[in-house]
Amino acid sequence: MGLSDNLKGVILAVASSAFIGSSFILKKKGLKRGGASGIRAGVGGYTYLLEPLWWAGMITMIMGEIANFVAYIYAPAVLVTPLGALSIIVSACLAHFLLNERIQKMGIVGCVSCIVGSVMIVIHAPQEHTPSSVQDIWTLATQPAFLVYVVATLSAVLALVLHFEPHYGQTNILVYLGICSLMGSLTVVSIKAIGIAIKLTLDGMSQIAYPQTWFFLTVAVICVITQLIYLNKALDTFNATLVSPVYYVMFTTFTIIASVIMFKDWSGQNAGSIASEICGLITVLSGTIILHVTREQEPPPPPEP
Repeated sequence: MGLSDNLKGVILAVASSAFIGSSFILKKKGLKRGGASGIRAGVGGYTYLLEPLWWAGMITMIMGEIANFVAYIYAPAVLVTPLGALSIIVSACLAHFLLNERIQKMGIVGCVSCIVGSVMIVIHAPQEHTPSSVQDIWTLATQPAFLVYVVATLSAVLALVLHFEPHYGQTNILVYLGICSLMGSLTVVSIKAIGIAIKLTLDGMSQIAYPQTWFFLTVAVICVITQLIYLNKALDTFNATLVSPVYYVMFTTFTIIASVIMFKDWSGQNAGSIASEICGLITVLSGTIILHVTREQEPPPPPEP
């Protein structure tokens, strides 16, 4: 008896979390070394590109993102995305030993909450319903409700980049991570569309000739590049154990909202299952908050001369 699609998605999502959680630490160490020998990434420097540790972190993150990408093909975003909480646990544990960013006893409670919430979501998650073509996905992407979400998201990103970043980027973590998370929600729905197109193509129904396939690919590339730029700025400016949970909470929230609107993940589920998933999500988010508030914060880096 083969594995169900949802179970395949869960296994891939857990593996992805392990890789991504490790990548935060490797990239943070690379950014620190790069900042010590040149201009910090947080103020526009790129010396971290010469650091092998940063590239090791980037390769590890890519491996995690590939696993995550495939997970979205097999399972709905409301199942895959919350499992990213496991990357926070990995990141927190490694940061405790490798970056001397201490994890307190209450942080363990936060880790347990993340695990419990993830289990609740896995148990009550909806089954994946794969569209029959990329044109069906395009129909979902151009429905009025999702178009309103896209316009609101892009407007918020422009406001953060043009107004808030110059004034508050170095002091308020929500600026950098807000940009990452909002763009990340569009990344996920685009990547899911690409993944479904690849799966259908491998099954003998080629989607390569459809312009919608290439549109989703272009959107995904732009969003991913934007995420990486602002995630590097956040990691260079703020404590890694602060970046990980806050990014996760915001990214998960916006991604689930985008997925529920576009792919109608909760369609056909009863109220009890949806309520259980929401409770599981709240438990996971609470765990990340507990983990965050019980960690010592890194003082802001000194301004460049």
